[in-house]
Amino acid sequence: MEKGFSLVPKEEEEENFRNEKSADQTSYLSTEMTKKVSSMAAPMVAVAVSQYLLQVISIVMAGHLDEISLSGVAIATSLTNVTGFSLLFGLAGALETLCGQAFGAEQFRKISSYTYGSMLCLVLFCLPISLLWVFMDKLLELFHQDPLISQLACRYSIWLIPALFGYSILQSLTRYFQSQGLVLPLFLSSLGALCFHIPFCWLLVYKLRFGIVGAALSIGLSYWLNVGLLWVFMRDSSLHRETKNLRAQEIFLCMKQFIALAIPSAMMTCLEWWSFDLLVLMSGLLPNSKLETSVLSICLTMSSLHYVLVNAIGASASTHVSNELGAGNPKAARAAATSAVFLGVIDATIVSITLYTYRGNWAYIFSNESEVAHYATQITPILCLSIGVDSFLAVLSGRVARGTGWQHIGAYANIGSYYLAGIPLGSFLCFVVKLRGKGLWIGILIGSTLQTIVLAVVTFFTSWEQEAAKARDRVIEVRPQDNQKLQSILQEDVQVLLKDVSENV
Repeated sequence: MEKGFSLVPKEEEEENFRNEKSADQTSYLSTEMTKKVSSMAAPMVAVAVSQYLLQVISIVMAGHLDEISLSGVAIATSLTNVTGFSLLFGLAGALETLCGQAFGAEQFRKISSYTYGSMLCLVLFCLPISLLWVFMDKLLELFHQDPLISQLACRYSIWLIPALFGYSILQSLTRYFQSQGLVLPLFLSSLGALCFHIPFCWLLVYKLRFGIVGAALSIGLSYWLNVGLLWVFMRDSSLHRETKNLRAQEIFLCMKQFIALAIPSAMMTCLEWWSFDLLVLMSGLLPNSKLETSVLSICLTMSSLHYVLVNAIGASASTHVSNELGAGNPKAARAAATSAVFLGVIDATIVSITLYTYRGNWAYIFSNESEVAHYATQITPILCLSIGVDSFLAVLSGRVARGTGWQHIGAYANIGSYYLAGIPLGSFLCFVVKLRGKGLWIGILIGSTLQTIVLAVVTFFTSWEQEAAKARDRVIEVRPQDNQKLQSILQEDVQVLLKDVSENV
C-alpha cells in the first residue's frame, strides 16, 4: 500500500477533521468560559452577602432592645422588602441586559445613558413607595395587626426612606460595574459599607439611644456611603471620561428602552419574591400558627441566604452572556450559559448534602426550642430539594434570562408556575390533606420546578445566533457621521452607474 493511501474518501476525511476541530474548539471555549464565570462569581458572592447583611445586622441590633421592637422591625423589614426593595431590584435588572449588551457591542455612550436613565426612573418610583411607607400603620391595621407593633413598624419604615433612595442609586451603579466585569470596585465599596455599618449601627442604637430609628438610619447612611464610594470609582474610570458629555436627549431616549425591559424584569423578580412571603402569611392561618410560622420563617431565611450565594453565579453568567451577545459571539454566549448551569449543579449538590447531613442540628442556629428544631428536621428533605431547584432557577430565571432580554418569558413563567400551580397546590396539601407547613413548602417546590423546566426548555431550544442579532439591533445605533458616509458611498455608486449607462449608450 502506498504511503498516504486511505480507504476513506477525501471529502469525508476533511469533514471528520472539521468536526473534530469544532469539537475541540467548543470544549476549549466551555473550559475558558467556566473559568471566567467562576472568577467573577467568587467576588460577587462577597458583594451580595455584604449588601444583604446590612438589614440583617440592623434587625439583630433592634432585636436585643426588647421583644416588641424585634416584632415591629421584623414586620417592617418584610413589608418594605415586598413593597420597595424587591421592586427596585427587579427594575434595575433591565440594566443587566442593556448595559451588558452595549458593552459587548462597544456602545460605551449607551452604557452611561442607560445607567443615568435607570437612576432617574428608580428615583421617581421611590416617591409613591415612600408615601405608602408613611401610612404603613394604616395598612397593618387593615390586616388586624397589633396597634403598638404597627406604630413601631411605621416609624421604622419612615426612617428607612433615605435608604430606599440610596438603594435605587446603588442598584443602578452595581449593574453599571457588573456589566463591564468590574467586580473589584463593587467588592471594596460593599465591604467598606459593611465595616462602617456595624459600629455605626451599634453607636446609634445603644450609645445614642436612638433605638429602632438608629437601626433604620444606619442602613440609609451605609447605602449612601456605598453609593459615594462607587461614584468615586466611576468618576475615575476611563469609560466615564469618554462619555461624560452626555446630552439629555440621549438619556431620555434610552429611558424608553429601559422601561420596556424594566417592567417585565420587576414582574419576574417580585412575583417570585412575593410567593415566598405569601407562604409565611398563610402559615399564620394554621392551628399552631406560632410553631408553623417560626419554622417556615427559619426555612425561608436559610433558602434566602443560599439564594444570595447562588445569585452571584447568575450575576456572572448574566454579564458574560450579555457581553458576548452584544459582541456578536453566540457560541461564547451559549458556553457562558452552560457554564453557569454546571456551577449551579455543583452548588446545589454541596449545599443540599451538607444541610441534609446536619438536618437534626442546623435549626438550633435560629432557635433553642426543641419543638421548632424537630419540626424543621422533618421539612429539611423538602428544603434540600427546594435549594437544589433554586440553584438552577437563580441562573436561568434571574440572570441568563436578563442577559438575553427574556424578562417577559420569566414573568409569564412565574405567574403560571407559582400562582396558577404552586400556591394552589400548596394550599390544598396544607389545609385539605393536612400536611400543614410541609404542604405549603411542597407547593412552592412544585412552582419552582415548573418554572425551572419552562426556562430550561426555552434555553435549550434557543437560537443563539438570532439572540446575538437581536442584541446588536437593540444597542447599536446609526450615528450622524455614519449616515454621511453612507450617503457619500451611495452618491459614488450612482455616479459610477450613470457613467456606465452613458458609455453603453
